Amino acid sequence: MFFATDLSTVTHGIQLAVAPVFLLTAVAGMIGSVAGRLARIIDRARVLEARMDASAQPLSMTSVLSELSQLRTRGVLVNICIALLTFCAILIGLTIMALFLGETTELEIFRLATVLFLSGVTCFLLALLCFLAETVIATRVLRFGRHHLSAYKSVSAPPPD
Repeated sequence: MFFATDLSTVTHGIQLAVAPVFLLTAVAGMIGSVAGRLARIIDRARVLEARMDASAQPLSMTSVLSELSQLRTRGVLVNICIALLTFCAILIGLTIMALFLGETTELEIFRLATVLFLSGVTCFLLALLCFLAETVIATRVLRFGRHHLSAYKSVSAPPPD
């Protein structure tokens, strides 16, 4: 295998290979964000499970069981999201290697670099869809004070004439 020895070829190879690093930065940031969401899901599930264990009346736990089910679904989506982001990072890393080797050696692997890059971007987009689905489920459980607002309206409503 022939490696380029002239500085301009190596420099161009590095420049070409560095461009996908920006996507890696976005992936790393998103992994951190999604991992934080997973930690919050786990913490909330632990609180609810402790509440169920402490309760003497298991029949009144319907809302807790419902929320635990939604937390389980969210946890699955977040885990899929993290897996997709990890595959994305691996594929982008392999893209960087392929671009650099394609530029600095006689290997014709630019098609491979294209497939790796597009696969990485596909994983990133699928991870974004999982993230969107998880956030939609997370906000569906919120009542935004509706139960307090309805109680307030019934108390403060003027008596009928």
